[in-house]
Amino acid sequence: MGHAKAGRKLGRDRAHRRAMFRNLMTELFRHERIKTTEAKAKAVQGEAEKLITLARRGDLHARRQIMSEIADKAIVDKLIHVIGPDMAERPGGFTRILKLGARSGDNAPMVFLELVD
Repeated sequence: MGHAKAGRKLGRDRAHRRAMFRNLMTELFRHERIKTTEAKAKAVQGEAEKLITLARRGDLHARRQIMSEIADKAIVDKLIHVIGPDMAERPGGFTRILKLGARSGDNAPMVFLELVD
């Protein structure tokens, strides 16, 4: 029984799901916009927003917490020195999902997950 279990499993085990989320967040912060399925975007959106909130703080502990999720040090630096200060005035809602329509191969709903300017 799966009562009161938060989060989406997306047909993957825990390690695969965590690796996929880490990859999606790394690419989101690298390119500031990624094209993915709606289910993946909704699953990773909250995690990405938590990292941006940490980046706004910008202290050593926040950096280490971010580095536990993002392996690329250049992306961590970008997150803390560029994205974090840009989002300093926003109370939340750092990302948005723009619907694109269905993918032609399997009819999966596709979206852009992007950082708000």
